Amino acid sequence: MLDVIVIGDGPGGLSAALFLAKNGKQVTVFGQDKTAMHWAMLRNYLGVPELHGSEFQKIARAQVEAMGGSIRDARVASVARTDGGFTVTLDGDETLQAKYLVLSEGKSPRLSTMLGLEHTEAHGIATDRNGASGVPGVYVVGRLARPGRSQAIISAGDGAAAAIDILSREKGEDVTDWDSPPEG
Repeated sequence: MLDVIVIGDGPGGLSAALFLAKNGKQVTVFGQDKTAMHWAMLRNYLGVPELHGSEFQKIARAQVEAMGGSIRDARVASVARTDGGFTVTLDGDETLQAKYLVLSEGKSPRLSTMLGLEHTEAHGIATDRNGASGVPGVYVVGRLARPGRSQAIISAGDGAAAAIDILSREKGEDVTDWDSPPEG
């Protein structure tokens, strides 16, 4: 069983995967790199003066994999709750299990509705400030949580908040993820 399955490989999903993998969690991202980022020119992402969305995706995917996360080019056909977690079924009927799910489905609530989460076009899916949904163990990030106010850096922040919340729950205390300059 994986610790976390992330469905969606835009900024929200990749950010969640990065923080989780960096902190030793076994995480797999499912996405076919068809995110809207490929039509974006980033000019408002703090620390990035200007970058085409396709280049951002290439860098972000490599960064997740370098930290130990797995990215699979596969379509998730269905999701279901099970004892102690969730089962994800891919096209072709392969199944995987995880303790947590992070949903970053963009505008499409297809999988989240399978879990009983209510979606409205105006408000998306309700979450707490860390992206936790009404289904324990399911986090919703990015456009799915804020359809009219989605933006790359906000979605990445949503993914980071979800990951930190998962890490904190697993540890039983608040977790921070500070990068420190090299000693020397």
